Amino acid sequence: MGAPSAFVKADGSAYTRLVLPSPCYIISDAHLGVASRDAELGLVSFLRHARKDAGSLLINGDLFDFWFEWKSVIPRVGYRVLAEVTAFADAGIPVMWVAGNHDCWGGEFLRREAGIDYVMGPWKGDLAGWKSRVEHGDGLRGAADRKYRAVRPLLRSPLAIWVYRTLLHPDWASRLALGTSATSRTYSAADSGEGLKQVALGALDADATLDLVCFGHSHVPVLTTASSGGVYANAGTWLGDSTYIRVEPERITLSRWTGGASQMITVLSHRGGTRLP
Repeated sequence: MGAPSAFVKADGSAYTRLVLPSPCYIISDAHLGVASRDAELGLVSFLRHARKDAGSLLINGDLFDFWFEWKSVIPRVGYRVLAEVTAFADAGIPVMWVAGNHDCWGGEFLRREAGIDYVMGPWKGDLAGWKSRVEHGDGLRGAADRKYRAVRPLLRSPLAIWVYRTLLHPDWASRLALGTSATSRTYSAADSGEGLKQVALGALDADATLDLVCFGHSHVPVLTTASSGGVYANAGTWLGDSTYIRVEPERITLSRWTGGASQMITVLSHRGGTRLP
């Protein structure tokens, strides 16, 4: 299965690529495990479609509502989607997965067995010709995310992961995680994504070398420009919305996958944000 050790260095540490070739398809926040069967099968059909011409695939966090890797066990939910993602790597198409707040407890299986470049963000590099910063987006808002930022180091600490892996049976551990994540998986941000949008626009205006900032997490699809001419893109959520982003050197497209076809929402041109017909 996959391309073993494709993104692991000889010393066992993670390797991260610096270029994602065009066209790059971006999805986020599918929350497999609580998403409907129709949403999951729709994602399978989309991935099969995208693989026909994709230069790369970027998963910007929370593909699963809960992802954890035990020594010999992984979650069974969403296996059809994971198989389709692995098919990208098998075909030689680069896949990057930036960890979200629901799927940040893993990496070894995804890297070694599935051939996925699994990144504990942020990531900076060349995304289809755009100088980019990619991050899931959790914890980036100021006062609104203060409490979450305080507990995040504890949740991701090696000790907490060891306790979870060692003392809890996978069935109980999965049930506990799914039972405590309902609030953040079902919401669209109370600020309608405005907080993350302002973080992104501020980053673009502060760094003239950046062409593109890409977040997820808010569940609000966005494609807009900063005063600097850079672009903020958010793929929104596959959970009930089925939106995605396609990035090419001269344009970025926000679309919705509907019944086996794409419905274009917004298109922006490179540098300047001209809206195209």
